[in-house]
Amino acid sequence: MQSESQRNILLIGLFLALFFSSLDQTVVGTAMPRIIGELGGLSIMTWVTTGYMLTSTTVVPIAGKLADIYGRRVIYITGLIIFMIGSALCGTSTNMLQLIIYRALQGLGAGIMMPLAMTIVGDIFPPEERGKWQGLMGALFGLSSVIGPTIGGWIVDFSSWKWVFYINLPIGILATLAIYLGLRGEKKLRDTVVIDYAGVITLITGTISLLLGLNLGGTNFSWGSWQVLSLLGISFVSWILFIPVEKKAVDPLLSLDLFKNRVFAVTNIVGFLMGLGMFGSLMFLPLFLQGVIGASATSSGNTMLPMMLALILTSIITGRVAMKVTFRLMYLIGMILMALGFYLLSTMTVYTKQSTAIFYLILLGSGMGVIMPIVTLAVQSAFGPEQRGVATSATQFFRSIGGTLGMTILGAIFNGYSRDIMERDFFSVIYSIPVLTSGPHAAIFENARSDPHGFFNVLLSPTALGAIPADLQQILLPPLKIALADSLQIVFWVAMLVSIGGIFVSLLMGSARLEKKSARSFSEEAGMTLFAEGITPEVEISAELVPDLIDKYNKDLPQRHRER
Repeated sequence: MQSESQRNILLIGLFLALFFSSLDQTVVGTAMPRIIGELGGLSIMTWVTTGYMLTSTTVVPIAGKLADIYGRRVIYITGLIIFMIGSALCGTSTNMLQLIIYRALQGLGAGIMMPLAMTIVGDIFPPEERGKWQGLMGALFGLSSVIGPTIGGWIVDFSSWKWVFYINLPIGILATLAIYLGLRGEKKLRDTVVIDYAGVITLITGTISLLLGLNLGGTNFSWGSWQVLSLLGISFVSWILFIPVEKKAVDPLLSLDLFKNRVFAVTNIVGFLMGLGMFGSLMFLPLFLQGVIGASATSSGNTMLPMMLALILTSIITGRVAMKVTFRLMYLIGMILMALGFYLLSTMTVYTKQSTAIFYLILLGSGMGVIMPIVTLAVQSAFGPEQRGVATSATQFFRSIGGTLGMTILGAIFNGYSRDIMERDFFSVIYSIPVLTSGPHAAIFENARSDPHGFFNVLLSPTALGAIPADLQQILLPPLKIALADSLQIVFWVAMLVSIGGIFVSLLMGSARLEKKSARSFSEEAGMTLFAEGITPEVEISAELVPDLIDKYNKDLPQRHRER
């Protein structure tokens, strides 16, 4: 057994690793406008986050299997090292393509770390303490979401965007040392394990080809081109093959039998749709705040702070009232608030005040906060202990897939729609002024028509903006801001439609709700841990005595092992 000091060191390492890996998901969003202004590549900027989410999501089930074979320490530290290497490389990026590749590597490390943190907590704490520590980890994840945008804005405003990534290195080294010492002496858990390689391959192939097809369609290639159609076709075939592969797998990556449960099926669709809208909005909101309203990176992060605070607050309230209402009602309330928030965001223009945007974001965050805890509670209530872990992991998987697809789909819509908007709102104004079309700037504007997104970079880079003469700024900036605002409106409009779809899906939930366990039921479930060594209780255990019995059992455990 681990000593108290060794366990405390391990917890410090877990909290440090979880904090900086989850922080990295939000801190980059606020810094992206400045990164785009320096590196360019606005049309592919969604892949900076999409690549991270894709690798971090797909590696989750594989990491869990490898940890069972080789032990927690070696796999967790491997994830930490991969994450730190990816972070260091991100800071050295000289173009957007490099940043995308390095972020994908960074996501691979994060995908290994985050699920294993919960697994390790289950290893070192008895059942009655796991909830408390996992709850603290959830709070830490929420805290990182709240302060991430602000930290990202502060770093960008007062230093270089490169430090958004470099800051992970000293924290990661401390976490690696703590995990190494905390898990010292750990033994290999299994000699053999069956990994569903066919399921992993078909899942990755289907997801990557789908994202590539959506991202390239309408930008690099037309939607009817053979390149895009081939990618979408490969995705379709891969997902079709995934079904029989999982049915035949000895230990499937995702058991299809889970979908026979209505609560599981409806909940995961709701979580998928929420992830699609949530992560999509987090990617595009800083573009509006900094590019249209003209807020600084720090101010942009502060504007998004109330949304995250509303999300955390409503999550806490929802957890307290979950026993009193049905899951369907909570899903409906959450999706309605999200739809309303996205609708209001779609009405924002160049004249929208920052305070008005904050109010809209609070509504949006409140809707997300209502749904997030219920997704986990609903699925866990539908399955017994033997399936609860798999079912809970599936909800996280689908939420992440929804976020990944959301950023890609909304990015593809933005890329395609903004070309038409730039032609209508910006170039029509420019070509109506003869001095611009026949003067020294004529060649610049003519070339810009082939890459209209390049002009958005001007709004996102203070250096580029300062290089433009003041009189020319008065001509260029108003129509350019209008074009960007109109381009983002369609993004929020589509997110609203997704939320409305979630409202209709929520109606299929039925009347399922959290049921309070009886004393006997609670005792029997606790007994699964109390008598894990095969000792069968001869008398019924009172629910009130369970905590004391567990405490006594754990205190006696070392002596019992010595007697053997």
